[in-house]
Amino acid sequence: MRATGSLHLGHYHGVLKNWVRLQHEYECFFFVADWHGLTTEYENPQKIEQHAWDLVIDWLAAGVNPGSATLFIQSQVPEHAELHLLLSMMTPLSWLERVPTYKDQQEKLREKDLSTYGFLGYPLLQSADILAYRAGQVPVGADQVAHVELTREVARRFNHLYGREPGFEEAVEAAIKKMGKKQAKIYVGHRRQYQEKGDETALETARALVDSQQNITLGDKERLLGDLEGGGKVILPEPQALLTPASKMPGLDGQKMSKSYGNFISMREEPAEVDSKIRRMPTDPARVRRTDAGNPDNCPVWQFHMVYSDEPTRQWVREGCTSAGIGCLDCKKPIIEAVQEELEPIRKRAEEHLRNPDLVRTIVAEGCEEAREAARATLEEVRASMGLNYR
Repeated sequence: MRATGSLHLGHYHGVLKNWVRLQHEYECFFFVADWHGLTTEYENPQKIEQHAWDLVIDWLAAGVNPGSATLFIQSQVPEHAELHLLLSMMTPLSWLERVPTYKDQQEKLREKDLSTYGFLGYPLLQSADILAYRAGQVPVGADQVAHVELTREVARRFNHLYGREPGFEEAVEAAIKKMGKKQAKIYVGHRRQYQEKGDETALETARALVDSQQNITLGDKERLLGDLEGGGKVILPEPQALLTPASKMPGLDGQKMSKSYGNFISMREEPAEVDSKIRRMPTDPARVRRTDAGNPDNCPVWQFHMVYSDEPTRQWVREGCTSAGIGCLDCKKPIIEAVQEELEPIRKRAEEHLRNPDLVRTIVAEGCEEAREAARATLEEVRASMGLNYR
């Protein structure tokens, strides 16, 4: 997540609630993308550091647990930059120019000079962010799927160029023998079925067989998988996009919640301000007077009911609004109560971390070291495959 300051309910419902769930299902790495922030804010970097700490505090307040996930800051793991540099040596320029967000962002941010190498290359930096950890899945919204697909293409090209280590065929045969006669025969048979007849079932069966082997190394498994698909050793696995459920959190005016629109409620919003913002929300323009009937489908407050209210409350709102049986402030009261109830524990946890900044820094420092350890292992293999292992 880019370091752009404190987060709001749109971030909470769109990303963080999903992160909190995922951290118990996968080994997760969550990081502050401060270098990515520089791609558009390189002229004004002064606030990035404070924004980074605000971001981490909001994550912790939302329930992201450093005991279940690794939290770190991108620029504190220089392996990201090294891998980005190495990948840039073999990534075609045209691949970066065709990324959908490249021209789109230039149009949206015309007031900024984005004709920089950093902005053109930021999708490749994203690829390095993913590939440094050999991530199997990347939680993204639909608008980011193209970035994951670029990462898959980069990994595929890298493996094609550098995956055939010296003596690859001999290493594969040695790995097959380690499987034992029976398992080796099954593997070779399925490999032939796939490579000669394109049998996808044989491919999946052979993959499962390789994954189940207990007496061969991870390197041998990667060689066998590379041999199976007709390539080489899989140095950088191709990640999959793990689609995040679309956020249903609207802004106070019915548009997407955004700081730039000024229609947001922050995750640490004071109770009085939450109350005031919701009370001032625009409603159905047809309800000029209290006695005028309204239509919830034309009201931003109804969108909040779709997020926060149960079915009986929604029914009460619809009946009361369309019959002028309730006023707009009556309609807003359940929303105020629900948002306050949701934010109260978040505010408390945030306040605890704000009072103890050393703990936050310790969490991040430990996360950075864990991330570096994982990324170093990848970089060692990447360097060796590119002939840069001077030992």
